[in-house]
Amino acid sequence: MARVQLENIRKIYPGCVMAVDGLDLAIADQEFVVLVGPSGCGKSTTLRMIAGLEEISSGVIRIGERIVNEVQPKDRDIAMVFQNYALYPHMTVYRNMAFGLELRKVPKDQIRKRVEEVAGILEIRHLLDRKPKALSGGQKQRVAVGRAIVREPSAFLFDEPLSNLDAKLRVTTRAELKRLHQKLRTTTIYVTHDQEEAMTLGDRIVVMKDGRIQQADRPLIVYNHPANRFVAGFIGMPPMNFFDGVIKLIDGAMVFEETSSTQSPAANMASDGGFQMPVPARVKDKLSGWVGRHVVLGIRPEHFHLAPVGAPGDCGDLDVNVIMLEPLGNDMDVYVQTKLHDQLVVRLEAQVGLELNTRVRLYADLRRAHFFEPGATGMNLSLTQESSHALA
Repeated sequence: MARVQLENIRKIYPGCVMAVDGLDLAIADQEFVVLVGPSGCGKSTTLRMIAGLEEISSGVIRIGERIVNEVQPKDRDIAMVFQNYALYPHMTVYRNMAFGLELRKVPKDQIRKRVEEVAGILEIRHLLDRKPKALSGGQKQRVAVGRAIVREPSAFLFDEPLSNLDAKLRVTTRAELKRLHQKLRTTTIYVTHDQEEAMTLGDRIVVMKDGRIQQADRPLIVYNHPANRFVAGFIGMPPMNFFDGVIKLIDGAMVFEETSSTQSPAANMASDGGFQMPVPARVKDKLSGWVGRHVVLGIRPEHFHLAPVGAPGDCGDLDVNVIMLEPLGNDMDVYVQTKLHDQLVVRLEAQVGLELNTRVRLYADLRRAHFFEPGATGMNLSLTQESSHALA
């Protein structure tokens, strides 16, 4: 087992295309780290550079105590599981799992012992005499994982290994991978675009965008305390709702006033029909330097609630029109329109009585509200020091 260290890693493709831009990441021994982000963010390129399948443009990669920049993939003491399984079609499951050990000249009795032991862990011992064409997608995935495990590498690398499986099999295989890591405790780096996979699998998740790390932390920290607007919108399903607006002082109280996103909110100091919401006490000090300035309010769908019928209105309530319902069993996603938004989504406990084209009143859990700087990667103002956002 070993730690993996990436120091100022860059990958530039011909045409000055920057795929990975100055990436620094330390992965501890036995840690399970998930790289997650949209297509083209650089996560798979990063994994392939660690594996030695992609040349780095600059920087240093360490596996254990060794700098491996110039080390061939076969000599890096890592094992990689690919999206397409990459099994040899003419070999049995046993031979697929044993082949890497055979190349290393491991004695046959040791190979058999190791393959049968791993096959038992993965519950594929009954498949050892079959060839890949006789296996289901889930079975092929287990064989690919088993082939990696028998090598007893310092680190496992997984490149979107579950993307070819159906939804139900993805969930069960995901649970098996987590159980397997808890048993083997081998350093693992896992790439996915599925933020649910990232949240459930990783000891730590690394959110990437445009070749750069946006945030790297424990899953619940990233979910509850996103570093910026991109992370807030990417982690969580359905995604966070965002509202452009201005921080105001009204009768001595600090409030957020929603304004239209089609014009400069800071310039539009007069109300244009948006809602007002009191700024939570926990962030008032940090937003004091933003009075009269454009900010973005973020509220997750699950942090909205239906106001009781007949309850008096309050500052922060949203009067909305229901435009679509998606029952999910215990919960339901409700798509609504406000005066300034064509579509917001709220996640409520499933209930009868909600109908299309009816008006309801929502209120938000202000303890869970976030305030961001403007822009796609605007910083979360609730997490930064007031002095860093003071007016110039």
